Amino acid sequence: MDHPFQLAACAEMLWQDKPIEWRAARLSEMGFGVGLWNWPDHDLAALERSGASFTIMNGYLEGRLADDEGADTLLKSARETAQVGKRLGVQRLNLHGTGLGDRGIPIAQTDTLTGCMWLKAQDTLNRICDMAEEEGVVFTLENLNLLDHPGCPFGSSADVLALVSSIDRPQLRINLDLYHTQIGEGDLIRWCRKCLPWIGEVQVADNPGRFEPGTGEINYRAVAKALAGMGYRGPVGMEAFAQSDPETALGAFRAAFTL
Repeated sequence: MDHPFQLAACAEMLWQDKPIEWRAARLSEMGFGVGLWNWPDHDLAALERSGASFTIMNGYLEGRLADDEGADTLLKSARETAQVGKRLGVQRLNLHGTGLGDRGIPIAQTDTLTGCMWLKAQDTLNRICDMAEEEGVVFTLENLNLLDHPGCPFGSSADVLALVSSIDRPQLRINLDLYHTQIGEGDLIRWCRKCLPWIGEVQVADNPGRFEPGTGEINYRAVAKALAGMGYRGPVGMEAFAQSDPETALGAFRAAFTL
């Protein structure tokens, strides 16, 4: 069997009755990298002791891409988070078009993107890249579907690709979340191919339900074969809930991405 991808899973979404450091250690024991959400929710010293390899973490706590005040807040928050990322050895720090509140609802909702907003977002991301180069870290920009995240600016796969490819710097990659792409656009394999030169991580969950591969409508075996055929050998992270048992869910995820 071929194991072409670096597999990881989001710790917050599994074993939710266990401490986060236990989850990180268990994922590591099972051979998975560990994804995290917001670092202030956790005991960083305990996470360090877990021995886990942290693949991705939310790269900011507040801020926005497309206005002056939001951009300054984002830069300050991202720089602070970069220090935490370096402490934990996090490989990628994740961004969105705007900060997210309860249930993932954008704090500042935007229905129409203007040319000025696009230019400001590009400027903000270049500033992020300058900071990331200084700090020796890498950021990703993630796509989000507008059904679950209404009014999120730059949330579509197309918008994320347009921004990251226009910046085209190694400090900024795409976090291509195929769960969100399926809801927002579909056509997953073609989106993988379009985004391939800029992908920093691929994230997966099945739809509907946001459970592990094999529980919904997405043929993740076909996606895995296509990604491997394109030459992708990077990280694939399961950002999904377990439909029943987390270890069974992780086994299904591993099977889908083992060729």
